[in-house]
Amino acid sequence: MEAYGHVAGNPLECLSLAIQLKKEQVYDRDGNPAFRVGFKIGGGIDQDPSRAPFLYPDTGIYITNVEPDSPAERAGLVKHDKILRVNGVDFTMVTHDRAVKYIQRKPVLHILVARTGIPPLNEVFTTPGQHAQTMQGC
Repeated sequence: MEAYGHVAGNPLECLSLAIQLKKEQVYDRDGNPAFRVGFKIGGGIDQDPSRAPFLYPDTGIYITNVEPDSPAERAGLVKHDKILRVNGVDFTMVTHDRAVKYIQRKPVLHILVARTGIPPLNEVFTTPGQHAQTMQGC
């Protein structure tokens, strides 16, 4: 059985990243304050991943779009990151609607994401004096 493109028993190469996103205050058409995050999500336990525009392997919550020069881009979120946790709340088993509502609640989001397609750290550090670090699986 596969989960997040991973077969149990095989090594998992991904990176879990802790990201802090501070929302940007903007004003709507009526002049009311609102907070902008600059990303869209897809997925959720109530969604069918086979009908999604991206072929994600499970019902997790994924970043489907990151707006240029947005709080999300400045914080380091990228398209296809899988959200594991927001402000300490587990996002691996939530509905799409609940995830959206929770993200809208707080002005600062502490997000833990899983990211695949990351080269091993010993390939990343090429400058003399930099040292490779061990990556933890997620």
